[in-house]
Amino acid sequence: MSFFNLIQKKGSKPIPPAPNSIRKEIVHSSSNAKKTSFLNFHRPNSAPPVSKGLGQRVTKDRNRPTATDHVRKRKKSQHTRLLSDSDSAESETPAETPRKRSKLVNGARKPMKRKLRSVAAFSEDDHGLFPMVHASDIAALDKPTKYRCAFPQQETQQGVQLQYPSASQQETFNLVEPLQKDDFKPLEDIIETLEMVMNYYLPPADAVELKDDSHGLLRRLKRAKDKKDGAAFMSLVQEWNHAITEARIDGRIARVLDESTELDLKLIERILTQTYARTVSPRVSSLRQYENGTDNVYGELLPKFVSEIFRITELGSNHVFVDLGSGVGNVVLQAALEVGCESWGCEIMENACVLAKLQEQEFTARCRLWGLAVGDINLERGDFLENQKIINVLPKADVILVNNQAFTPELNDRLTSHFLDLKEGCQVVSLKSFVPAGHRITSRTLNSAYNVLEVDEKRYYSACVSWTDAPGTYYVSRKDSSRLRAFTTNGVAV
Repeated sequence: MSFFNLIQKKGSKPIPPAPNSIRKEIVHSSSNAKKTSFLNFHRPNSAPPVSKGLGQRVTKDRNRPTATDHVRKRKKSQHTRLLSDSDSAESETPAETPRKRSKLVNGARKPMKRKLRSVAAFSEDDHGLFPMVHASDIAALDKPTKYRCAFPQQETQQGVQLQYPSASQQETFNLVEPLQKDDFKPLEDIIETLEMVMNYYLPPADAVELKDDSHGLLRRLKRAKDKKDGAAFMSLVQEWNHAITEARIDGRIARVLDESTELDLKLIERILTQTYARTVSPRVSSLRQYENGTDNVYGELLPKFVSEIFRITELGSNHVFVDLGSGVGNVVLQAALEVGCESWGCEIMENACVLAKLQEQEFTARCRLWGLAVGDINLERGDFLENQKIINVLPKADVILVNNQAFTPELNDRLTSHFLDLKEGCQVVSLKSFVPAGHRITSRTLNSAYNVLEVDEKRYYSACVSWTDAPGTYYVSRKDSSRLRAFTTNGVAV
């Protein structure tokens, strides 16, 4: 099930964006802009010897190189830029434009200093047992969502256990398939999980062996699924369980994680999607009960857009991130996973808060399954202008996200007044600008919160938000009191 696809079904009404109060600035992409990559999950410089038992049926062929003779380079996943670079874009009246033009720098975020591997997840002290939602809990023949046996020769529903790369318990999957194409697909979830582990947890030589196009374990598993061979499918999952357990016990997985400092967006999306599918998707109808035209409207920023926001703001693992109006907690969880920072969220809608708490619990379990350490997560209920914990954390925040696309002007104004307490350099990312067009510091506006915000307008493109496929603008406001100090010292309007 793709991320948020239940929210974006045909026939659902998009949130109508309120007209922005500033003039649009069109920035054209440079034709020779370089592509950059989100792939920073580094591999060891030299591949260790290939261990036996990784699930490949090898047939010798003198004319064909083996996995130990030649390791194919895996093509790096490419980061499609969400924002445009231009040195030649011109505004209509540059002298009257109150905002800086966004001039972006190609390249990935600055290298992070964080440990990805969770020591607790690789420990067997508690036998790897903890509460979690198994795939079998949401996909079964007796569930409200309609399923059928995935393999025709099955007379009854059968299940299989899947081992993740940590020392955790195995996850139970029923071998069923949905009647509706948009519902959760257990067999595809198994295959995609194996692909992620092969790509990001194993040394290159081991991954090549398992993914061999002719007789690797992954190819044989897909063939068993396509041929409706349930016995072969179950046997191959057991073969995988043995192989990945062996790789964990002999330290190959730990070495790969310990030599890595960042996660690829595809792996991040896989973990978030698993969490969402087991908690929010079965209850997503409760999120459609809110009215447009009020502050309480549900809409989410999608993972690739969120990842770009983290990169633009240079959010680091030693920073504090706050999402005001955090919905079901998707962005809060992504910050804790992708960046490893202290991550806060606050939501007023009760149904969204209930789902956010379910997501937090399942996310914690999922990260342990995947063996990953994450930042501290704090999800608060209530009005973020009145919640005392949020009020206390805002002065410590480094990056604040406000999805204010559907906020009323009154709420935006009330929120802006709180920005006076932010620390210098704190960045506020929003869908609508908090600073009116043409605002200048004068004796009449001396006490305005707008005076301490320096705003950059940026662009996002399709598949970035849940309520529309259309492109749009967003704003990064930095707390900077230097202009206000200059005015109060020299009396010169800025």
